[in-house]
Amino acid sequence: MKAFHAYDVRGIYNKDFNKEDVYKIGYFIPKLLNTNRVLVGRDVRESSDEIYEYLTKGINDSGADVYDVGIATTPMVYFGTAKHNFDASVQITASHNPREYNGLKVSQKNALPVGYDSGLKEIEQMMKTETIIIAEQRGKILPFEVKDEYLNFLKQYLPNLENLKIAIDCSNGMAAYLIKDLLGETPAYIYDTLDGTFPNHEANPLIAENIVDLQKLVAQTKSDIGIIFDGDGDRVMFVDENTKFISPDLIIALLGHYFLEERNEKANVLQDIRTSKAVGEYLEKLGGKINTWRVGRAFAAPKLREINGLYGGELAGHYYFRDFFYSDSGLLACLLVLRVVSKFKEKNIKLSEVIAKIATYQNSGEINFKLEKKQQAMDSVRAQMIATEEPTNNFDFDGYRVEFKDWWFNIRPSNTEPYLRLLVEANTEQLLKEKVATIRKIIESFM
Repeated sequence: MKAFHAYDVRGIYNKDFNKEDVYKIGYFIPKLLNTNRVLVGRDVRESSDEIYEYLTKGINDSGADVYDVGIATTPMVYFGTAKHNFDASVQITASHNPREYNGLKVSQKNALPVGYDSGLKEIEQMMKTETIIIAEQRGKILPFEVKDEYLNFLKQYLPNLENLKIAIDCSNGMAAYLIKDLLGETPAYIYDTLDGTFPNHEANPLIAENIVDLQKLVAQTKSDIGIIFDGDGDRVMFVDENTKFISPDLIIALLGHYFLEERNEKANVLQDIRTSKAVGEYLEKLGGKINTWRVGRAFAAPKLREINGLYGGELAGHYYFRDFFYSDSGLLACLLVLRVVSKFKEKNIKLSEVIAKIATYQNSGEINFKLEKKQQAMDSVRAQMIATEEPTNNFDFDGYRVEFKDWWFNIRPSNTEPYLRLLVEANTEQLLKEKVATIRKIIESFM
């Protein structure tokens, strides 16, 4: 089935998967995770109610009970899973994808993700080979309140915001369900109503056109910071007081001022393989030890737990916290960033000035290539680059990250889209342009 991916089940509803598929997934989840209780939440996409109906029917037909959270952000479901010792949970969402998409994010005990290599593959196989037998005693649907408890957890991290002007774009996504309970009416909001048709822009903050309205709002309100969430509230991104978009990997370094400086916890920090070298160099000065790993929650959350990391982050705007069961929360990241920015403002230091001290390299951002021969192109790029210069570091998981004295590149296949992704970073703008042009030429020879 096309909808099974490395991190979750996701695709265009009624094309890549349908209600019969959802029913079967629901039926086999209790068997996979050996449980008779499944926590279920959902976003407000147009297809979420039908998916909920068939998912819960499948769970109940297996004999397991559904604990119904109702509408929720994805991190709210993670919170309920770990806090209340569920061995299985499902959030119905397609995160940042367009309105016609939907999906299922499955978690197990301690809110650990169930990815393709940690359970989804088995479910896919069960769907093909096993017979569905409705249990003599079907399960029930039981309402389960998590919202207030989750808000109380987040409120522990609420900073004093009296000195800050804040602009927020909720993208008509699930962050709108909780954000005013945390920050009140004082920030300037746009697109703060729940609407699964995403009438104003797609709920993907990584696409430049989707942050234009936030940038205008920051300029109009003379805000100190702009904040934008994705569709299900597990990601958050920022623009500075000059409306400049801040690369999400740099926020990993900014958060060091809270964890490593304010809390004085010198510990492991996790970054993904695409992260700027500047992040590790900045955090080491604050007492952090950087660890590099694969992209995606299915890999990042278990890795952060394995290294007993304090927190971590990704270029895609996910931030993971030991305090949050090693899971990601856009709202928690938002509160902690606001805390750091507020403290800097007390010293008359602007957000753009802090970021300028972090971002010491020239960075291409991710460049996407649509091609079939991904592995051949990746291998060719690595071989040709190493042939001309001795690398100082060479990572070969999640594509390749090869570091040289004055520059580095990461090339990797997307796990969710039909793209080969390239990112290059260099000491100077001129060197960056040269390396991007060279690598681009190699990749395009495979198109």
